[in-house]
Amino acid sequence: MKRNLITSAIAVVVFTVLLGIVYPLVVTGISQVAFGSKADGDMTLIARDMKGDPRYFQPRPSQTEYDPKATFFSNRGPNSKEAADFYREQVAAYRKLNGADPPADAVTTSGSGVDPHISKENAEIQARRVARVRGIPLERVQQLVENNTDGRFLGLLGEPGVNVTKLNQALDR
Repeated sequence: MKRNLITSAIAVVVFTVLLGIVYPLVVTGISQVAFGSKADGDMTLIARDMKGDPRYFQPRPSQTEYDPKATFFSNRGPNSKEAADFYREQVAAYRKLNGADPPADAVTTSGSGVDPHISKENAEIQARRVARVRGIPLERVQQLVENNTDGRFLGLLGEPGVNVTKLNQALDR
């Protein structure tokens, strides 16, 4: 029995070092060499809080205040008073900013809390406000929306989404 416990403890230590330290360092090293700066991540994959600034497209609400170091989803149930209050506030804020009823993605958080994508429907509603506030033609804003729309994964899965981080950067250029 003593021998089995010692063998088990050694196995735990060895595998912890191999899989918890050595393997991640090797994979990180290979990715840095093979992919360079791309291995460090892409900030256009993270939504940014636009603080309701009407000059910008607004991302989905975030449970984490758009912090990429602490991503998680809301755990509100359909019968939760907290959920009802949250959605009521989100709907009111969207209506105030855009003068329209929001699509579902405009008031619900994403799984990570930092997803930069909104639906095309949401982007079309927001485009009118952005064009008006910035004093640029709606057609130009709609073209920027189209340029920053990602298609379905592998052409089949999911729905097209508009990357508001890239879109807002394009607006500023």
